[in-house]
Amino acid sequence: MQLARVRGTVVATVKAPGLEGVRFLVVEPVDEDGRPVGTPVVAADAVAMAAPGELVYVVAAREAAEALEPRFVPVDHAIVGIVDRVAPR
Repeated sequence: MQLARVRGTVVATVKAPGLEGVRFLVVEPVDEDGRPVGTPVVAADAVAMAAPGELVYVVAAREAAEALEPRFVPVDHAIVGIVDRVAPR
């Protein structure tokens, strides 16, 4: 799992079967202090309520494909949680 900040939304007029109604968001990987640590990617919103500016948990690869219903849809990244706060180390 990777922490990420939601940066924006993606509009897709045509989607693969099983992805109808799923929102796609641009997320930027961040460290525990909220500093960017990677390249932004597009993630399917498996929690169906993430919004721009929020801190989220993102999974990739097979875990992302299993995060949505129906399972094994063609996605590389999925948002699986919204983070309320990060506890200090």
